[in-house]
Amino acid sequence: MKKTLAMMTAAMMVAGALAGCGSSSSTPVATTAEATTAAATEAATTEVATTEAGDTAAAAEGTVKTPSGKFTVGFDQEFPPMGFVGDDGQFTGFDLDLAKEVASRLGLEFVPQPINWDAKDMELDSGNIDCIWNGFTMQGREDAYTWVGPYMANNQVFVVTADSDIASKADLAGKAVEVQKDSSGLAALQGDAELSASFGSMTEVADYNTALMDLESGACDAVCMDSIVAGYQIKSSGKDMKILDDTLSAEEYGIGFKKGEDELAKAVYDTLMAMKDDGTVAKISNDWFGSDVFTLK
Repeated sequence: MKKTLAMMTAAMMVAGALAGCGSSSSTPVATTAEATTAAATEAATTEVATTEAGDTAAAAEGTVKTPSGKFTVGFDQEFPPMGFVGDDGQFTGFDLDLAKEVASRLGLEFVPQPINWDAKDMELDSGNIDCIWNGFTMQGREDAYTWVGPYMANNQVFVVTADSDIASKADLAGKAVEVQKDSSGLAALQGDAELSASFGSMTEVADYNTALMDLESGACDAVCMDSIVAGYQIKSSGKDMKILDDTLSAEEYGIGFKKGEDELAKAVYDTLMAMKDDGTVAKISNDWFGSDVFTLK
């Protein structure tokens, strides 16, 4: 706008100068002024068109801005296969692989940020992380976050040692049960007062790795946890454990953004759907689970 005004002012000055010199005809003056004004208008139009074209190109590339230019994903580093520390000491997992590809396509630097699970809301509200993406259960939290999901199904189950005489939820009466702090497993147990009251004890621990080590050592009799994590842990580590057929609750995973963070959430959703359409999600899913478990629609 400033550029257009400046050029129009210059045109007026040229017209005035020519008139002051006593030109014998007004036609050349009018023609010069009109030509200069037309040139200014054309330049301004070209500038706007170029800007709009640039904006369209950026949108087509799927770029999105964050204050830091980074996409910082909060996750529990003790939650395989969704997010954890691999044998090489690097952060890895199904969710992190998805998030890394999303960040790349959005033109953002990917930053996996391990957090204490019971402090996840504080991390999100403070802006330390852009989202919670780590086997994050949507049920019971539907109105607390802006969600992308559900993208994966899960159940809360009980894990016991392979030689345990515990065969059902009823057999947990009088037993020592462990569950992760501030987890959906804990919420499910609190929602089933009759079942949890039958336990000999219910202990909250920092993470499921700790709980499973306690189960191995005999410090507890059962662990209430996500079926996805339980199955992966037992298969990958060869732990001598089993999952009870009785499930506590069915749930679904989603990606949680701070309430009202709609622009970034929409960009992540659109990118995931593009990844689903081109087969990228299916490949990542098969790498981790041997099948396509992704359910986002």
